[in-house]
Amino acid sequence: WKQPGIYAEGFREGYADVPIVHFSGWYDPYALTAVENYAGLSKAKKSPMQLILGPWTHGERSSSHAGEVEFGPLAPVDGNLAEDFFALRRRWFDRSIKGLLNGVEKEPAVRIFVMGGGSGRRNGEGRLEAGGRWRAAARWPLPQTRWTRLYLEAAGALAWAPPQTERAFIDYAFDPRDPAPTRGGALSSGEPVMEAGAFDQNAFPFRPDVLVFATPPLERDLEIAGPIALRLWIASDAPDTDFTAKLVDLYPPSRDDPRGSAMNLCEGLLRLRYRDSWERPAPLVPGDVYGITIELFPVANLFRRGHRLRLDVSSSNFPHFDVNPNSFEAEGRAEHPRIARNRVFADRLHPSHLLLPVIPFSRESAEGPLSG
Repeated sequence: WKQPGIYAEGFREGYADVPIVHFSGWYDPYALTAVENYAGLSKAKKSPMQLILGPWTHGERSSSHAGEVEFGPLAPVDGNLAEDFFALRRRWFDRSIKGLLNGVEKEPAVRIFVMGGGSGRRNGEGRLEAGGRWRAAARWPLPQTRWTRLYLEAAGALAWAPPQTERAFIDYAFDPRDPAPTRGGALSSGEPVMEAGAFDQNAFPFRPDVLVFATPPLERDLEIAGPIALRLWIASDAPDTDFTAKLVDLYPPSRDDPRGSAMNLCEGLLRLRYRDSWERPAPLVPGDVYGITIELFPVANLFRRGHRLRLDVSSSNFPHFDVNPNSFEAEGRAEHPRIARNRVFADRLHPSHLLLPVIPFSRESAEGPLSG
């Protein structure tokens, strides 16, 4: 897998030094590729680079909705970033190839769509009105980012202060023959088995193999924009297993959604045989405690006052990700799937936490040049 076109990070020095727009959507599986290539090539090359990320699924940059969520009239490329997607590209190539002085070089290096801020009601098509606005920045991650930890508590809370309990954990059993189902997310294909975008995660029935952590209702607005990471301390009785994470914006109850709506933002997964190395997979020692990091997809979202941040932790998200048989057999050749009894720690010595890119509120951020 270490070859150009698959492992871009290892071949950036050999890439042509040419102007590039890195373009993707929050519900597109290439969002992570776009931000990693933008960050890496911006450092390795001298040519101008731009990064554009909207609230889109793969290829749907002219749509204002993704899945069953509506992001409003500012969401499409058309009429906001340019007349349409063709005009956006033509301006870039006219400047880069023809040398036309059309002002492209004065545009912000980074333009991202911050989801959230809408009414939270359902529109005529039944879609949740999440809303959103564009934000401009000089680089990625945004220069004003404050990296903030949000800690898991064994009782199911997310807290801004680290845990003080000496020993606390949650156990669950993961059966690969009954994986947690996928609903939405960053996908480029898979219909009708699965559909990309934002969907109400409350449509799922409760599962004992999905751990749910949530903050109390927020007392004030909270904006995040950037990469998301989950640091977990875990143990398992299996030689291999997966840990998955999903970040959710939990909307308060309304007339349209009496239970509230749970809008998925981003997700990530780690197969533990690769916790230390992609080249040298290693089994787990049953019962040993490991510190692992799950990199979720990047995202930008405004959690309004009264909303809650929710984190779902499990060991499957199928069929978005293939199911781990927990047996440490060769990939794709497992014949002996087994139940894994997995443990997530949340105590003083093992402070499992989310690392969030919090954007401080300012009048400029609230009424920026690309906001609506």
